[in-house]
Amino acid sequence: MPSRKRSSSTKTTRKAMEVGVAAPVVIAHRVARMGLAGPTLSARDRKEFTGMVLEKQTAFTQAWFLASQQAFKAQQALAIAAWRSLMVGGWLTPSRTATQLAKQWEHQAASVMGAALDPVHKKVVHNAKRLSRTPLVTAKKRR
Repeated sequence: MPSRKRSSSTKTTRKAMEVGVAAPVVIAHRVARMGLAGPTLSARDRKEFTGMVLEKQTAFTQAWFLASQQAFKAQQALAIAAWRSLMVGGWLTPSRTATQLAKQWEHQAASVMGAALDPVHKKVVHNAKRLSRTPLVTAKKRR
C-alpha cells in the first residue's frame, strides 16, 4: 500500500501536539527536581539546571533563524505566484486564481511555523524521553 504524503500543515500540527504532550512532562520532572534539590545542588542538578537554560536559548535562537529563513523563501514563492496569477489571466478564472493563491499562502505559513517548531520540538521530545528514564533522587539522597 503506498504511503500518503503528509502536508506541511499536518506535520506542523503533529509536532505542535507532541510538544504539547512532552513539555508538561519535562516541566513536571524539573520542578520536582528543583523542589527535591533544596538549597544545596548536586553536580547532577547543577548540570541539569544550567543545561535547561542553555538549551532553551539555543532552541529559540535556532527557531528564529530558521523561521526567518523560511519566511524569506515563502515571500519569494508568494511573490512569484502572485506575479504568475497576474500574467496568466486568460485561462484561469479569478476565483480559481484566488483559491490557488490562498492554498499557497496556507502552505507557506505552515512551512514557516514548521521551520520554527523543528528545533523546539526536537529538544522537548528528546528531554521528555531522557528525563522519563532519569530518577528524581539518586541513591545518596535517599539515605
